[in-house]
This record gives sequence, structure tokens and C-alpha cells, in this order.
Amino acid sequence: NEVALAQMTGVDELSDSTEVVEMEDVNPTQFNVEKRSWEDLRKIIRNSRQNMGVIVSKAPHDFQFVTKDEASSHSHRIYFLGEQDNSLLYCDVPKKVRQDSLLVLSWKPMFSHFQTSPRHGIFSREEELLRERKRLGVFGITSYDYHGASGLFLFQANSNLYYCSDGGNNSFITAPTKPVEIQSQSSGTRMDPKICPGHPDFIGFINNNDIWVSNIKTGEERRLTFCHKGIDNPKDDPKSAGVATFVTQEEFDRFTGYWWSPAAREELDGGKTLQIMYEEVDESEVEIIHVPSPALEERKTDVYRYPRAGSKNPVITLKLAEILIDNQGTIVSTQEKELPAPFTSLFPTAEYIIRAGWTKDGKYAWTVLMDRRQQNLQLVLLPPALFVPVNQDESSRQKSLEAVGHNVHPLIIYRENSDIWINVHNIFYPFIQTNDEEFTFITVNESKTGFCHLYKITSVLQQGSDFQCPVKEEVTLTSGEWEVLANHGAKIWVNEATKLVYFQGTKDSPLEHHLYVVSYESPGEIVRLTKPGFSHSCAVNECKTFDMFVSHYSSLTASPCVHIYKLTGSDSDPLHKEPQFWATVCFICFFPAFQFDYNTPELFSFKGKSGFDLYGMLYKPTDLKPGAKHPTVVFVYGGPQVQLVNNSYKGVKYLRLTTLAALGYAVLVIDGRGSCQRGLKFEGAVKDKMGEVEIDDQVEGLHYIAEKHKFIDLSRVAIHGWSYGGFLSLMGLIHKPDVFKVAIAGAPVTLWMAYDTGYTERYLDTPEKNQKGYESCSVALHVNKLPNEPNRLLILHGFLDENVHFFHTNFLVSQLIRAGKPYSLQVYPNERHSIRCPESGEHYEVTLLHFLQQNL
Repeated sequence: NEVALAQMTGVDELSDSTEVVEMEDVNPTQFNVEKRSWEDLRKIIRNSRQNMGVIVSKAPHDFQFVTKDEASSHSHRIYFLGEQDNSLLYCDVPKKVRQDSLLVLSWKPMFSHFQTSPRHGIFSREEELLRERKRLGVFGITSYDYHGASGLFLFQANSNLYYCSDGGNNSFITAPTKPVEIQSQSSGTRMDPKICPGHPDFIGFINNNDIWVSNIKTGEERRLTFCHKGIDNPKDDPKSAGVATFVTQEEFDRFTGYWWSPAAREELDGGKTLQIMYEEVDESEVEIIHVPSPALEERKTDVYRYPRAGSKNPVITLKLAEILIDNQGTIVSTQEKELPAPFTSLFPTAEYIIRAGWTKDGKYAWTVLMDRRQQNLQLVLLPPALFVPVNQDESSRQKSLEAVGHNVHPLIIYRENSDIWINVHNIFYPFIQTNDEEFTFITVNESKTGFCHLYKITSVLQQGSDFQCPVKEEVTLTSGEWEVLANHGAKIWVNEATKLVYFQGTKDSPLEHHLYVVSYESPGEIVRLTKPGFSHSCAVNECKTFDMFVSHYSSLTASPCVHIYKLTGSDSDPLHKEPQFWATVCFICFFPAFQFDYNTPELFSFKGKSGFDLYGMLYKPTDLKPGAKHPTVVFVYGGPQVQLVNNSYKGVKYLRLTTLAALGYAVLVIDGRGSCQRGLKFEGAVKDKMGEVEIDDQVEGLHYIAEKHKFIDLSRVAIHGWSYGGFLSLMGLIHKPDVFKVAIAGAPVTLWMAYDTGYTERYLDTPEKNQKGYESCSVALHVNKLPNEPNRLLILHGFLDENVHFFHTNFLVSQLIRAGKPYSLQVYPNERHSIRCPESGEHYEVTLLHFLQQNL
């Protein structure tokens, strides 16, 4: 079976297997999709969704390795989230396996009789919005914090906080346990819980926009910050502590605003001082918007701070909270500390705090700062001694500043500059200092070569002008016209014993993600550890041994598997250890009762007029008729940071495309310029303009396929997408009405000056500096170019959308009416940017099919 699955090893031209039915007749006929009733289309969608649920419930994720003791018959225990309701599970990995058999590890639940979804299925507003930002569409536990030495787990479920323990590194539960609910005297939903690494009895959490700590053993609870007043009118209550703002979450993938120091400072009396660095935000000058409340019957609106392009962003700073505890674990006192000078004077170009954390020894806090245009990045070390107590009288403050002295200051240890933009990443691995005068770390840089690659950097810790530290050495670890994966949760794993760094990247193909390893001591050879012909998402065991990894992988023709591999070979040559299949956690082929009619798309590539190789997927109509021309649907996203076309299984995420093909449509998906993981020049083609080159590449790909496959009916082409894809669908109908017969635009941005700062200004600058660019790509300003025929435009939008506000569709419709243009509109009253309610999802799918069969 594995041999059969591995046959797909690259991207070929489209196969000629359908050549007989594709021959062009003298008088080609149209293939007309059967017009089914609304109810029949509902049955089709329901059947496909039922099958989809089987796959979704079998996809483990968020793996955590723990190494077992020598006496155990198992070498590791792996924790993960899995099943449809995201339960916390584990499996034990045996030390020895039979190589002539396929070992399927049994999943064991951590909890017994525990509900992981909120009672009555209702989340708090904070939880609902966090799931929206993280694009989470499931109930249950979505993340957990783990403390290795104590075996403590901390997680959020049922709108409450819970913990349980698996005993630590050498003692493990053998039967399901019952988690302990952490009680609280505070009101409101407790969010973003984290274990204190230096004292795991303590946890931190956010409640009503402030940071709290709690001792889970004694129940003692303490509020650390007092930014939020709890006033009903948000205009009078603009501050928060430890909370990532909307733009920070949505556009920079940072979902927390506070960070525990990994080390507790020992005091002379036996007590300890625990430290938290946090972001304080003041949104006083950020515009307030009103979005309809989910409780529509109450006729209320929810209030949000939303910085649209060109307007004021929040005022930000970093602070330090200290918690002094005695030797019994009781809180003695807490103290809030601030930087010795205003954040804006220390870092005058910094607009965004992108990432933050602590070095492993707690000697420094660190942060990554970015300017407003996102072309300049600085990596900064912050000594904890830099922070001084707040709310002091002038005399006390002066003494505190004198105590800090001139030798304690921020240290800017690295900068990155780009004339396009800097894509936010997660890669920063600081080594523990062996020399107080130098600091060594591994990070990535995309601006140097135009492709994201790894570098080991040593900076000299001496203050230059503006806190700049000179770089002593910069070692290139990877290079070439391919990318190290560095965003959307990607990470690296560094084995300091063997001087190796494990990472994921696209070295073999831009369409496949693989796990690689390279030496950071003597870089050169890069070794791939995963099988070609598939796309992999991996997690490496970084618990002492680095001897195993998990790969969740698939291809266009192979449904997802989750396998465990052991790295075997000589310890004298760790770079060339061979990955040996050890066991499987999940193999979808083992479910014989599972029936799923999956129409596999074919990958293709062509050289675009731009000079770039462009990649696409074609779903051929299931029922190809000799000489017939089939209607075609171009499914598009097309914007930065997204890649649709790759060699991974599409049966779940793109189920509607399979359904369209089964009904007789050809479906085309193309990643043109502007999409990601092809280098900064390729993605940066949309800089200061959007909706131009993306549509050109879609049209060029359409004509390429139509020339190669005669069943494509160029007189009946639809374009459909959501969000940025909805924007491009409208742009397609505006600029290419002769190419696209109909457009179906979901939640489209129609006026870019009404979208948020973090995203829009990265690509378009501010409206003040790029007025022409904003005007040319705002579709609501070009409705006069839309066709006058009815049934060519369908707009869909969730009424509660707090990301692409319904204002965008509202403004577009008002302009359409003013111009006398026909349109159709489908509103989803209880949905946000992502459609989550199953009934709404079904209605959207049926609406799509019905509109196409009637009008294409």
C-alpha cells in the first residue's frame, strides 16, 4: 500500500488519459449540468458532509513527546489532541517493534466522563472571537500547556480552566483520570491560561483584560494589573494588559500578551520571585465600530476597537510584573514595573510588538519589533533590571533610575530590512550564554536573498548608537530558491548535543513540505527525513534524545496518515541517521466501512508570461462527454500568505470542489503571483497594488488549460472565492467580464481603506501615501465596470463579520444600486467571517450549486 501511495513523486503535465473524450468535434456540444431541485442539492451536500466528518475526526495534532525511564517497556509517551471534539489523548511507543508488521498504536483518553465542549454549545464572547482569529471550527480543547518536570497539564474547556497531572517524566497514569476544575472568585471568562515554568503550582490567566495569577494547590488568587476598569462604555475603558489586540491576532498570529520567565529568582529568606513580562495596550485613539450582536433578537450591537488603514493604532508598551512568594508558596507581595523611559522614545520606529518571550535561563526577556510599513524589524534583549517600579514619587523614581545605571539598557541584537515587506515568523532560538559579552541565536531572514532561510548569528553585547549591537558572525545554514517554513505555527528543533537543527521546508518542491536536518556547527549538506511524493507536517521529539518524529502527511491521491519514525544509525554521524517507520497513530485506510467518492485533482504547471512557473490543480468533470464543453469554476484565494496548490489531500478542505466535479463542472485552482512559499519577489508582485497580477495569472492559467483540454467551455466560466478570494472574484468580473460569466464573492473586501492597518498597510502602504493604489483596487469604486446583465453576480456575507465587516458589502450594494447594476445577495445573520454553523454551511453550499446550475 505504501509503495502504491508513493508513486506520485513530482508535478507532471496533465495526463492524457482522457484524450479520447477530449477530442474536439467539428460541432462541439455543451454539457449542461443537470438542474436539480433545491432539496436534491441539499441531499448531495448532506451526504458529502457526513463522509467528511469521518476524516475530520481522525486527525491528531499538537503532539508532545515525553521520554520514559529505562525500566519501562515503552520508550516514549506522546500526548496529542484528537477526535472531532478535540479531546486530550495519549499513546505509548514501544522500545522494540517487528519490522515485518504494521503497528497501530492505541489511543487512550486522558479523561474519563469529561465534557470538552461548553454546556448548551455556547462560548463566551472572548472564546468565540479567539476561535475566529485562530480559524478553529471545532469544539473541545483547542490547546494545552504542559510542564514536563511535574507532568502538569493546563487547559480551557467548558468556558472554565482545568488541570491534571500525568506524574512527570518517570511516572505515568495507566487509566483515564478526572481533571480538576480551577475555581475562581473573579467574574468573567478566564482566557489564555499558562503554567509558571519556575513554580508550576502557579498559573497565569487573563480575566476582563487584566492579568491574574492563581495557586492551583491553595486556591489563592491575585490580580496583577489594573488596566481595565470594567466600565460598560468601552470609550471610557480603552486599556488592557496581557491581551493581544485584534490586529496582532488576525495579522501577526500572536494570540497572547504575557510571558512567564522560565526561572524563579531565589530570595535570601527561601522565598522566590516570579516574573511576567507583558504588553500594555491603550486603544484610546483607535476607532470604535459597532457590529451586530449574535443575540439579534435583543437588537444590540457589539463594540470593537478597529484600526482601519491610515488611522491610529493602539499605543503599546512592555511592562514587568513580579510576584514575591514565601517558602510555603503564599503570595507575599506583587509589584508592577515599567521601562525607564517611554516605549516610543526607546524604540521610536516600532509600531508593533510581533513576538516576545524569555531566554531559557531567564537572564533576558526578548521582543521582536516592527515598523508600521513592516519593512524594518529589530530583535531586542531586555534585561529585567531595566524595569523600574511604577507609581513612585519623584525622589523614589530617581533612586530607581540611578540603581539601573548606565550599563543596563535595551540591546538590539539583530535587524532585518526589506524594500518589499517582512513576513512575520516564529523562528528564534537563543542559546544559553557561555560568554557574557556575546549572544548567539538561530533565526530566519527572507530579505537577504528573497527566500526564507536559517542563519546562526552571534552579536556582541555592547551598546552602540540607538542600542544597536554589532553582529560578530552570521553563518548561513540554508540557501537556495526555496523556503524554510517559518510562519503559521512552524518551528525548528535544535539539538545542542549533536549541533543539529531540524526544520520544515520546500527544498524538494514548492508543492511539498518536508522535514530536514542540517548542522549548525558546520553547515553544508541538508538531509531530508520524510518521504517524497507527499506533503508532511512534523513534530520532533526534543525531549533529551531527538530520536523520533511524528509526521502527519498526505498527497493528492493518499488520504492523511499520522506515522511515527525512529532515527536510527551511528551516534558518530547523527546527521545521517535514517528514519525508520516505527508505528502509526492514524491510518485512514484502516476504516473499511468508510466510503468517500473523492475526485482526485491533477497538478499542472506552466511558464507564465511573468517568467515565473505557475502551479495549478484541475478537477476534471466526473462524467466527461466526448466532444462536450463543460462549464468551469475557477476557485481562487490568490492573496499573500496562502498557498492552495500543493501535493496534499484535498478531500476535506475542498470537498465542494469534488462535488462540483461530480456534477459535471471542471474546477480550476491556480496559485499565481502574490501567493506564498515561492519567494518574496513572487509574493511581492502585489506590492502597492492588488487585484491586477493575480487576475492576470488566473486568466492565463485558464487559457492554458483550455488549450490543453478541449472540454473547457470558455464561454461558461465562473470565479468564486472567500475573503481575499471574494475580492478577486469581484475584480475578475470588473476587469475580465468577457472571461468570467459569473462571479460568486464571499465576504469580500470592497474598500481597502476600511480594512485593518496591519494587513492593508503591509501591502498598500497608507491611503495618504498610495491614494492611487487604494482607488484602483477598491471594487466598490468601480461598479460602473460590472456587467448590466442579471444573474452574473452573487455576494455572500456573514452579518456578524468583525473581520471583513458587513460594511464592505453594504457599501458595495449601495454603489451597485446607485449605478443601476443587477446583483444577488445572500446574508447569513448569525455568522462571522468564517461560516461555522452546520446549517449555514449547508445553505451556502446549496446556494453555490443552485446559482451555478441556473446561471452557468
